Amino acid sequence: MEFLSYLISGVSLGSVYAIIALGYTMVYGIAKMLNFAHGDVIMVGGYISFCGFAYLGLNGWLALLLAMCVCTVLGIVIEGLAYRPLRQATSLAVLITAIGVSYLLQNTALLTWGATPKVYSPLIPLTNAAGEPNALKLGELSISYISLLTMAACIVIMVGLTLFTSRSKMGKAMRACSEDKDAARLMGINVNTTISVTFAIGSALAAVAGVLLCSFNPTLMPTTGSMPGIRAFTAAVFGGIGSIPGAFLGGLLIGVIEAMAKAYISTQLANSVVFAVLIVVLLVRPAGLLGKYVPEKV
Repeated sequence: MEFLSYLISGVSLGSVYAIIALGYTMVYGIAKMLNFAHGDVIMVGGYISFCGFAYLGLNGWLALLLAMCVCTVLGIVIEGLAYRPLRQATSLAVLITAIGVSYLLQNTALLTWGATPKVYSPLIPLTNAAGEPNALKLGELSISYISLLTMAACIVIMVGLTLFTSRSKMGKAMRACSEDKDAARLMGINVNTTISVTFAIGSALAAVAGVLLCSFNPTLMPTTGSMPGIRAFTAAVFGGIGSIPGAFLGGLLIGVIEAMAKAYISTQLANSVVFAVLIVVLLVRPAGLLGKYVPEKV
């Protein structure tokens, strides 16, 4: 029974990583950019939703909607000001810019909200009015409603993105830009708009992940998104960056591995175990579990 409890905990945590990884993999798949500021957009989403229900009196769902709107605009602004001028630059220049944007967001949050951790109210309260756990009980097994919500949200988002990229006009434009931006431009596709929409979707997903993450760990600070962002990037690479099902699978596996490592090995060594597994997988499959090797044309 303990194993099942740890497994469910890992899947629910991995679902948050998967939602974040979907943002990473979409931006990389279409724009071929590694947006390392993505983790800090998660933090901004957490702070905006916190302000929504702490200062504006909104309920959790309206605060989530507010966070998604703000992060969507933030993603478009970041892409337009920081990344669009570097569209033809080297990958090193983009990487340095992404790190700069990350520190800018962290320090802006530090100046705005201070270094004192904020106590976050979960989207679904962890306990009911009687003080009992707010959870679904299956015999001796107890699954919190926030875990069920997180897993359901991850599945819905993954399926929705898959359908969006395969059937909608904008989704087809994204796939065309992913294959060849110049050819897509010749076919009448507005590449700049397509990439901006990609950043907008990824940032909105970051806001959802930020709210769910803070619902699990109700402590919010300017560095809240740093380590989850790194783990989610690891999940995207693990599953095959650029692949939506790969990001989903990678996130779940990273969450389960982390939970099992904390339970059966050591809390302090959990991160080491996660990255060690990543190294082993990439040695066997350099493109990730569901990634495809694409030979570079010269």
